[in-house]
Amino acid sequence: MKKIQSLSGMMDLFKGSDISNSAENIFKVEKALKDIFISYNFSEIRTPALEETDLFKRSAGDISDIVNKEIYTFLDRNNKSISLRPEGTAGVVRSIIEKKQDSTTNKFWYIGPMWRYERPQKGRFRQFSQAGIEILGYEEGNSEYELMSLICNIINKLSIKKPTIKINHLGNPKTKKEYCDALVSYLRPYSNELSETELERLNKNPLKILDSKNENTQKILANGPSLQEFLPNENIKLINSLKDTFSEFCSIEIDYALVRGLDYYSGFVFEAVSDELGAQDAFLGGGRYDVLTEKLGGKELPAIGMAIGIERLSNISSLDNTEDNIVSFITITSNLEPKAFKIAHHLRSLNENINLDMNLSNSSLKSKLRRANKIGASHALIIGDEEIKNETILVKYLDDELTEQELVSYDDMYKFYKSL
Repeated sequence: MKKIQSLSGMMDLFKGSDISNSAENIFKVEKALKDIFISYNFSEIRTPALEETDLFKRSAGDISDIVNKEIYTFLDRNNKSISLRPEGTAGVVRSIIEKKQDSTTNKFWYIGPMWRYERPQKGRFRQFSQAGIEILGYEEGNSEYELMSLICNIINKLSIKKPTIKINHLGNPKTKKEYCDALVSYLRPYSNELSETELERLNKNPLKILDSKNENTQKILANGPSLQEFLPNENIKLINSLKDTFSEFCSIEIDYALVRGLDYYSGFVFEAVSDELGAQDAFLGGGRYDVLTEKLGGKELPAIGMAIGIERLSNISSLDNTEDNIVSFITITSNLEPKAFKIAHHLRSLNENINLDMNLSNSSLKSKLRRANKIGASHALIIGDEEIKNETILVKYLDDELTEQELVSYDDMYKFYKSL
Protein backbone atom coordinates (compact mmCIF):
# COMPACT_ATOMS: atom_id res chain seq x y z
CA MET A 1 0.00 0.00 0.00
CA LYS A 2 1.30 3.44 -0.95
CA LYS A 3 2.48 5.54 1.97
CA ILE A 4 0.82 8.91 2.46
CA GLN A 5 3.37 11.71 2.76
CA SER A 6 3.08 15.23 4.13
CA LEU A 7 2.21 18.03 1.72
CA SER A 8 5.01 20.06 0.16
CA GLY A 9 6.23 22.83 2.44
CA MET A 10 4.52 21.46 5.56
CA MET A 11 6.70 20.01 8.30
CA ASP A 12 6.31 17.47 11.05
CA LEU A 13 7.96 18.77 14.21
CA PHE A 14 8.98 16.45 17.01
CA LYS A 15 12.09 15.73 19.01
CA GLY A 16 14.58 13.74 16.97
CA SER A 17 12.89 14.43 13.61
CA ASP A 18 15.25 14.79 10.67
CA ILE A 19 14.53 18.31 9.37
CA SER A 20 16.78 21.19 8.38
CA ASN A 21 15.39 23.35 11.17
CA SER A 22 15.81 21.59 14.48
CA ALA A 23 12.36 20.99 15.97
CA GLU A 24 13.88 21.20 19.43
CA ASN A 25 15.29 24.65 18.68
CA ILE A 26 11.91 25.81 17.34
CA PHE A 27 10.25 24.67 20.57
CA LYS A 28 12.91 26.49 22.63
CA VAL A 29 12.45 29.70 20.61
CA GLU A 30 8.67 29.59 21.13
CA LYS A 31 9.10 29.12 24.88
CA ALA A 32 11.65 31.95 25.08
CA LEU A 33 9.34 34.30 23.19
CA LYS A 34 6.39 33.45 25.44
CA ASP A 35 8.50 34.21 28.52
CA ILE A 36 9.53 37.60 27.08
CA PHE A 37 5.95 38.54 26.10
CA ILE A 38 4.66 37.64 29.56
CA SER A 39 7.48 39.62 31.22
CA TYR A 40 6.12 42.72 29.39
CA ASN A 41 2.65 41.93 30.77
CA PHE A 42 1.09 41.17 27.39
CA SER A 43 -1.97 38.88 27.36
CA GLU A 44 -2.30 35.85 25.10
CA ILE A 45 -4.95 35.82 22.38
CA ARG A 46 -5.96 32.86 20.19
CA THR A 47 -7.96 33.35 17.01
CA PRO A 48 -9.30 30.73 14.54
CA ALA A 49 -7.10 29.34 11.78
CA LEU A 50 -10.03 29.77 9.36
CA GLU A 51 -11.64 33.13 8.59
CA GLU A 52 -13.90 34.58 5.92
CA THR A 53 -11.78 35.32 2.84
CA ASP A 54 -13.09 38.89 2.72
CA LEU A 55 -11.28 39.63 6.00
CA PHE A 56 -7.89 39.24 4.32
CA LYS A 57 -8.94 40.95 1.08
CA ARG A 58 -10.04 44.02 3.02
CA SER A 59 -7.03 44.09 5.34
CA ALA A 60 -4.10 43.00 3.17
CA GLY A 61 -5.37 44.66 -0.02
CA ASP A 62 -6.55 43.25 -3.34
CA ILE A 63 -3.18 43.73 -5.05
CA SER A 64 -1.04 42.17 -2.31
CA ASP A 65 0.83 38.97 -3.11
CA ILE A 66 -0.84 37.38 -0.10
CA VAL A 67 -4.32 37.75 -1.57
CA ASN A 68 -3.43 37.27 -5.25
CA LYS A 69 -0.94 34.41 -5.06
CA GLU A 70 -0.46 32.93 -1.62
CA ILE A 71 -3.74 32.57 0.26
CA TYR A 72 -5.31 29.11 0.73
CA THR A 73 -8.97 29.70 -0.15
CA PHE A 74 -11.88 27.32 -0.71
CA LEU A 75 -15.66 27.11 -0.46
CA ASP A 76 -17.23 25.44 2.55
CA ARG A 77 -20.42 23.34 2.38
CA ASN A 78 -22.53 26.50 2.43
CA ASN A 79 -20.56 27.92 -0.53
CA LYS A 80 -18.98 30.56 1.70
CA SER A 81 -15.43 31.52 0.72
CA ILE A 82 -13.12 30.84 3.66
CA SER A 83 -9.33 30.95 3.96
CA LEU A 84 -6.54 29.66 6.14
CA ARG A 85 -5.03 32.67 7.85
CA PRO A 86 -1.87 33.95 6.08
CA GLU A 87 -1.07 36.35 8.94
CA GLY A 88 -2.32 37.10 12.45
CA THR A 89 -3.19 40.79 12.75
CA ALA A 90 -6.43 40.76 10.74
CA GLY A 91 -7.90 37.99 12.91
CA VAL A 92 -7.00 39.83 16.12
CA VAL A 93 -8.65 43.05 14.90
CA ARG A 94 -11.73 41.13 13.71
CA SER A 95 -11.95 39.54 17.16
CA ILE A 96 -11.81 42.78 19.15
CA ILE A 97 -14.45 44.37 16.89
CA GLU A 98 -16.73 41.35 17.26
CA LYS A 99 -16.27 41.32 21.05
CA LYS A 100 -16.83 45.11 21.23
CA GLN A 101 -13.31 45.76 22.52
CA ASP A 102 -12.46 48.31 19.81
CA SER A 103 -12.77 51.29 22.14
CA THR A 104 -10.42 49.96 24.83
CA THR A 105 -6.67 49.44 25.16
CA ASN A 106 -5.14 45.98 24.87
CA LYS A 107 -1.68 44.43 24.62
CA PHE A 108 -1.81 40.96 23.05
CA TRP A 109 0.64 38.23 22.03
CA TYR A 110 0.03 35.07 20.04
CA ILE A 111 1.92 32.12 18.59
CA GLY A 112 0.44 29.76 16.02
CA PRO A 113 0.48 28.30 12.50
CA MET A 114 -0.11 30.39 9.37
CA TRP A 115 -0.41 29.29 5.73
CA ARG A 116 0.82 30.78 2.44
CA TYR A 117 1.11 29.03 -0.90
CA GLU A 118 4.73 29.86 -1.74
CA ARG A 119 7.67 27.98 -3.22
CA PRO A 120 9.26 26.22 -0.24
CA GLN A 121 12.84 27.34 0.42
CA LYS A 122 15.20 27.98 3.32
CA GLY A 123 13.28 29.65 6.12
CA ARG A 124 10.03 29.71 4.12
CA PHE A 125 7.32 27.04 4.31
CA ARG A 126 3.69 26.78 3.25
CA GLN A 127 2.69 26.10 6.84
CA PHE A 128 4.83 28.10 9.21
CA SER A 129 4.80 29.25 12.80
CA GLN A 130 4.46 32.92 13.58
CA ALA A 131 4.47 34.88 16.80
CA GLY A 132 2.91 38.30 17.00
CA ILE A 133 2.42 41.35 19.18
CA GLU A 134 -0.51 43.77 18.90
CA ILE A 135 -0.70 47.00 20.94
CA LEU A 136 -4.18 48.47 20.52
CA GLY A 137 -5.68 51.80 21.57
CA TYR A 138 -2.48 53.81 22.04
CA GLU A 139 -1.53 56.83 19.93
CA GLU A 140 1.87 56.99 18.25
CA GLY A 141 4.61 57.60 20.79
CA ASN A 142 5.02 55.47 23.91
CA SER A 143 4.00 52.21 22.24
CA GLU A 144 6.80 52.58 19.66
CA TYR A 145 9.37 52.71 22.46
CA GLU A 146 7.81 49.71 24.20
CA LEU A 147 7.92 47.73 20.96
CA MET A 148 11.55 48.63 20.23
CA SER A 149 12.47 47.60 23.77
CA LEU A 150 10.73 44.27 23.19
CA ILE A 151 12.54 43.68 19.88
CA CYS A 152 15.95 44.42 21.43
CA ASN A 153 15.10 42.05 24.27
CA ILE A 154 14.26 39.27 21.80
CA ILE A 155 17.47 39.84 19.83
CA ASN A 156 19.65 39.83 22.94
CA LYS A 157 18.01 37.03 24.92
CA LEU A 158 17.93 34.73 21.90
CA SER A 159 21.49 35.74 20.91
CA ILE A 160 20.47 36.46 17.30
CA LYS A 161 23.36 36.33 14.84
CA LYS A 162 24.23 39.52 12.90
CA PRO A 163 20.94 41.39 13.50
CA THR A 164 20.00 44.87 12.28
CA ILE A 165 16.73 46.69 12.95
CA LYS A 166 15.63 48.91 10.05
CA ILE A 167 13.12 51.66 10.83
CA ASN A 168 11.20 54.22 8.80
CA HIS A 169 8.11 56.42 8.93
CA LEU A 170 5.48 56.55 6.18
CA GLY A 171 4.09 59.88 7.38
CA ASN A 172 0.50 60.90 8.04
CA PRO A 173 -2.24 60.37 5.39
CA LYS A 174 -1.67 63.85 3.90
CA THR A 175 2.10 63.59 3.50
CA LYS A 176 1.82 59.98 2.38
CA LYS A 177 -0.52 61.07 -0.45
CA GLU A 178 1.76 63.96 -1.43
CA TYR A 179 4.75 61.63 -1.65
CA CYS A 180 2.80 58.99 -3.61
CA ASP A 181 1.63 61.65 -6.10
CA ALA A 182 5.22 62.82 -6.59
CA LEU A 183 6.43 59.23 -6.98
CA VAL A 184 3.77 58.45 -9.60
CA SER A 185 4.61 61.63 -11.57
CA TYR A 186 8.30 60.69 -11.53
CA LEU A 187 7.73 57.06 -12.61
CA ARG A 188 5.17 57.65 -15.38
CA PRO A 189 7.84 58.35 -18.02
CA TYR A 190 9.47 55.02 -17.12
CA SER A 191 6.27 52.97 -17.61
CA ASN A 192 7.80 50.95 -20.45
CA GLU A 193 10.57 49.78 -18.12
CA LEU A 194 8.27 48.64 -15.32
CA SER A 195 6.76 45.16 -15.00
CA GLU A 196 3.01 44.53 -15.10
CA THR A 197 3.01 44.03 -11.33
CA GLU A 198 4.85 47.31 -10.76
CA LEU A 199 2.48 49.18 -13.08
CA GLU A 200 -0.46 47.79 -11.10
CA ARG A 201 1.18 48.94 -7.88
CA LEU A 202 1.81 52.35 -9.43
CA ASN A 203 -1.93 52.75 -9.95
CA LYS A 204 -3.16 51.25 -6.68
CA ASN A 205 -0.40 51.49 -4.06
CA PRO A 206 2.73 53.33 -5.32
CA LEU A 207 4.66 52.85 -2.06
CA LYS A 208 5.00 49.14 -2.77
CA ILE A 209 7.24 49.89 -5.75
CA LEU A 210 9.94 50.94 -3.26
CA ASP A 211 10.11 47.29 -2.20
CA SER A 212 10.77 46.06 -5.75
CA LYS A 213 13.49 43.42 -6.13
CA ASN A 214 14.12 44.44 -9.76
CA GLU A 215 17.62 45.97 -10.08
CA ASN A 216 16.65 48.26 -12.96
CA THR A 217 13.63 49.56 -11.02
CA GLN A 218 15.85 50.28 -8.02
CA LYS A 219 18.25 52.25 -10.27
CA ILE A 220 15.32 54.33 -11.52
CA LEU A 221 14.10 54.93 -7.95
CA ALA A 222 17.56 56.05 -6.83
CA ASN A 223 17.09 59.38 -8.62
CA GLY A 224 13.42 59.79 -7.70
CA PRO A 225 11.77 61.70 -4.86
CA SER A 226 12.71 60.60 -1.34
CA LEU A 227 10.11 59.97 1.33
CA GLN A 228 12.32 61.89 3.77
CA GLU A 229 11.64 65.13 1.85
CA PHE A 230 7.91 64.87 2.61
CA LEU A 231 7.96 63.74 6.23
CA PRO A 232 6.91 66.19 8.98
CA ASN A 233 9.62 67.04 11.49
CA GLU A 234 7.84 65.16 14.29
CA ASN A 235 7.99 61.91 12.29
CA ILE A 236 11.71 62.29 11.62
CA LYS A 237 12.25 63.26 15.25
CA LEU A 238 10.48 60.07 16.41
CA ILE A 239 12.60 57.66 14.38
CA ASN A 240 15.80 59.52 15.28
CA SER A 241 14.85 59.35 18.95
CA LEU A 242 14.10 55.62 18.73
CA LYS A 243 17.48 55.04 17.09
CA ASP A 244 19.31 57.13 19.70
CA THR A 245 17.48 55.50 22.62
CA PHE A 246 18.06 51.86 21.65
CA SER A 247 21.31 51.87 19.62
CA GLU A 248 23.11 51.08 22.87
CA PHE A 249 21.33 47.71 22.92
CA CYS A 250 20.82 46.86 19.21
CA SER A 251 22.09 47.77 15.76
CA ILE A 252 19.50 50.19 14.30
CA GLU A 253 19.40 51.86 10.88
CA ILE A 254 17.00 54.44 9.45
CA ASP A 255 15.98 53.25 5.97
CA TYR A 256 13.73 55.72 4.12
CA ALA A 257 13.06 53.12 1.39
CA LEU A 258 11.56 50.65 3.86
CA VAL A 259 7.87 49.88 3.32
CA ARG A 260 5.75 46.99 4.51
CA GLY A 261 3.93 44.65 2.15
CA LEU A 262 0.42 44.98 3.58
CA ASP A 263 -1.97 47.82 2.79
CA TYR A 264 -2.91 48.52 6.39
CA TYR A 265 0.50 49.85 7.52
CA SER A 266 0.84 53.60 8.10
CA GLY A 267 3.18 55.75 10.18
CA PHE A 268 6.13 54.03 11.88
CA VAL A 269 7.31 50.79 10.22
CA PHE A 270 10.25 48.49 10.90
CA GLU A 271 11.84 45.11 10.24
CA ALA A 272 14.73 43.14 11.70
CA VAL A 273 17.12 41.36 9.37
CA SER A 274 20.12 39.07 9.65
CA ASP A 275 22.96 38.48 7.18
CA GLU A 276 22.83 34.82 8.21
CA LEU A 277 19.50 34.28 6.42
CA GLY A 278 20.54 35.00 2.83
CA ALA A 279 18.16 36.69 0.35
CA GLN A 280 15.10 36.27 2.60
CA ASP A 281 16.82 38.10 5.45
CA ALA A 282 13.90 39.49 7.49
CA PHE A 283 12.86 37.51 10.57
CA LEU A 284 10.62 40.13 12.20
CA GLY A 285 8.63 43.10 10.99
CA GLY A 286 5.64 45.31 11.56
CA GLY A 287 4.39 48.82 12.02
CA ARG A 288 1.52 51.09 12.87
CA TYR A 289 -1.95 50.36 11.43
CA ASP A 290 -4.24 53.08 12.78
CA VAL A 291 -6.82 52.73 9.98
CA LEU A 292 -7.34 48.96 9.99
CA THR A 293 -10.04 48.75 12.67
CA GLU A 294 -12.26 51.22 10.83
CA LYS A 295 -11.51 49.47 7.53
CA LEU A 296 -12.89 46.23 9.01
CA GLY A 297 -16.07 47.87 10.34
CA GLY A 298 -15.00 48.88 13.84
CA LYS A 299 -14.33 52.18 15.57
CA GLU A 300 -11.29 54.38 15.04
CA LEU A 301 -8.50 52.71 17.02
CA PRO A 302 -4.77 53.49 16.85
CA ALA A 303 -2.64 50.36 16.86
CA ILE A 304 0.84 48.98 16.23
CA GLY A 305 2.12 45.43 15.98
CA MET A 306 4.67 43.02 14.62
CA ALA A 307 5.05 39.45 13.39
CA ILE A 308 7.98 37.10 14.00
CA GLY A 309 8.90 34.14 11.79
CA ILE A 310 9.64 31.30 14.20
CA GLU A 311 11.46 29.03 11.72
CA ARG A 312 13.74 31.84 10.55
CA LEU A 313 14.36 32.95 14.12
CA SER A 314 15.32 29.40 15.12
CA ASN A 315 17.96 29.36 12.35
CA ILE A 316 19.81 32.37 13.74
CA SER A 317 19.29 32.07 17.49
CA SER A 318 21.87 30.70 19.91
CA LEU A 319 19.89 29.58 22.91
CA ASP A 320 21.67 27.78 25.73
CA ASN A 321 21.56 24.04 25.26
CA THR A 322 20.35 23.41 28.78
CA GLU A 323 19.58 19.75 29.27
CA ASP A 324 16.36 18.57 30.87
CA ASN A 325 16.70 17.12 34.35
CA ILE A 326 15.50 13.55 33.80
CA VAL A 327 15.10 10.68 36.27
CA SER A 328 14.14 7.23 34.99
CA PHE A 329 11.65 5.14 37.02
CA ILE A 330 12.18 1.41 36.37
CA THR A 331 10.16 -1.58 37.53
CA ILE A 332 11.60 -5.09 37.23
CA THR A 333 8.36 -7.04 37.57
CA SER A 334 5.04 -6.41 35.87
CA ASN A 335 3.18 -7.21 39.10
CA LEU A 336 4.27 -3.89 40.56
CA GLU A 337 2.84 -1.57 37.90
CA PRO A 338 -0.10 -0.10 39.94
CA LYS A 339 2.08 0.52 43.00
CA ALA A 340 4.88 1.93 40.86
CA PHE A 341 2.58 4.41 39.13
CA LYS A 342 1.27 5.56 42.50
CA ILE A 343 4.81 6.22 43.72
CA ALA A 344 5.71 7.98 40.44
CA HIS A 345 2.60 10.16 40.72
CA HIS A 346 3.63 11.26 44.19
CA LEU A 347 7.19 11.99 43.06
CA ARG A 348 5.99 14.26 40.25
CA SER A 349 4.05 16.35 42.75
CA LEU A 350 7.18 16.83 44.87
CA ASN A 351 9.53 18.36 42.27
CA GLU A 352 8.32 20.03 39.08
CA ASN A 353 11.91 20.74 38.01
CA ILE A 354 12.47 17.06 37.26
CA ASN A 355 11.11 15.15 34.26
CA LEU A 356 10.25 11.70 35.56
CA ASP A 357 10.37 9.14 32.75
CA MET A 358 8.23 6.10 33.54
CA ASN A 359 9.61 3.18 31.56
CA LEU A 360 6.53 1.48 30.11
CA SER A 361 8.16 -1.50 28.40
CA ASN A 362 8.38 -5.10 29.62
CA SER A 363 12.02 -5.42 28.59
CA SER A 364 14.94 -6.48 30.77
CA LEU A 365 16.58 -4.32 33.42
CA LYS A 366 19.67 -4.04 31.22
CA SER A 367 17.57 -2.76 28.32
CA LYS A 368 15.74 -0.29 30.56
CA LEU A 369 19.02 1.07 31.94
CA ARG A 370 20.31 1.43 28.38
CA ARG A 371 17.26 3.57 27.55
CA ALA A 372 17.74 5.64 30.72
CA ASN A 373 21.29 6.47 29.60
CA LYS A 374 20.12 7.22 26.06
CA ILE A 375 17.57 9.83 27.18
CA GLY A 376 20.14 11.48 29.45
CA ALA A 377 18.70 10.50 32.85
CA SER A 378 20.89 11.43 35.82
CA HIS A 379 19.44 8.70 38.05
CA ALA A 380 17.39 5.54 37.82
CA LEU A 381 14.89 4.60 40.53
CA ILE A 382 14.54 0.82 40.44
CA ILE A 383 11.83 -1.16 42.22
CA GLY A 384 11.18 -4.92 42.27
CA ASP A 385 9.56 -7.61 44.45
CA GLU A 386 12.04 -7.32 47.33
CA GLU A 387 11.92 -3.52 47.30
CA ILE A 388 8.13 -3.40 47.39
CA LYS A 389 8.09 -5.95 50.21
CA ASN A 390 10.54 -3.91 52.30
CA GLU A 391 9.22 -0.49 51.18
CA THR A 392 12.58 0.45 49.72
CA ILE A 393 13.83 1.58 46.30
CA LEU A 394 17.21 1.35 44.60
CA VAL A 395 18.67 4.72 43.56
CA LYS A 396 21.29 4.26 40.83
CA TYR A 397 23.52 7.13 39.68
CA LEU A 398 23.92 7.25 35.90
CA ASP A 399 26.58 9.95 35.65
CA ASP A 400 29.58 8.90 33.53
CA GLU A 401 31.91 9.31 36.48
CA LEU A 402 29.66 7.63 39.04
CA THR A 403 28.48 4.02 39.13
CA GLU A 404 27.29 3.89 42.72
CA GLN A 405 23.84 2.85 43.87
CA GLU A 406 22.03 2.98 47.16
CA LEU A 407 19.04 1.20 48.66
CA VAL A 408 16.85 3.69 50.53
CA SER A 409 13.47 3.86 52.22
CA TYR A 410 10.49 5.49 50.54
CA ASP A 411 10.75 8.48 52.88
CA ASP A 412 14.45 8.98 52.14
CA MET A 413 13.80 8.55 48.44
CA TYR A 414 11.08 11.23 48.55
CA LYS A 415 13.45 13.62 50.38
CA PHE A 416 16.24 12.89 47.88
CA TYR A 417 13.97 13.45 44.87
CA LYS A 418 12.61 16.70 46.30
CA SER A 419 16.18 18.01 46.70
CA LEU A 420 17.24 17.34 43.09
